[in-house]
Amino acid sequence: MYARVIDELRRAYDGSAAQRDAGEIAPWKQAERDAFLARLRAAGARRLLEIGGGPGHHAAWFRDAGLDVVMTDLSPEMVRLARAKGLDARAMDFLSLDFPDAEFDAVFALNCLLHVPKGDLPRVLDAVRRVLRPGGLFYYGVYGGESSEGVSPNDWHDPPRFFAFYDDDELLAAVAGHFDLVDFRRVDLPAGERGHFQPLTLRRPEGG
Repeated sequence: MYARVIDELRRAYDGSAAQRDAGEIAPWKQAERDAFLARLRAAGARRLLEIGGGPGHHAAWFRDAGLDVVMTDLSPEMVRLARAKGLDARAMDFLSLDFPDAEFDAVFALNCLLHVPKGDLPRVLDAVRRVLRPGGLFYYGVYGGESSEGVSPNDWHDPPRFFAFYDDDELLAAVAGHFDLVDFRRVDLPAGERGHFQPLTLRRPEGG
């Protein structure tokens, strides 16, 4: 299932890359990355990996804030757009993070892991943990609030995208055993949007 989902996501995001590159970053998303940057600076983190970075808006912002940034995306077209911004961008899916162990001080993942089938999430979390140094921070932010999984019938992408959504307790249980929880919040979405946003800050255990 993972391979099929990734192939369809790659085609969907290749097709929407130009539109996403032209889009604006919502203020509440800017606030999320501001808060994570402040936490990284307090921790002395320097080298950041963004996974699912799309056309590179967030990665460029973190780079301009002084971090050493590498980003990945499964869409070659997204990677092309990110490289045009001068970013170190690489075409990789969640289970193909081709980096040395403990390579990064921090990982940032905003609204990409909601595409991982629930049965594959443990492997993906382990892949992220492997490239993060012990004690390193992991921002994991997704839409959720209700538990469901499957291809969205109303999605405007071609092909329609797969989503896995979690209620709060389910999401917290899913990350337990992989990372230590630093904090978890619920962020209300703009009027008309379903559910809420679930930002977690996680830490790779010092001994694992």
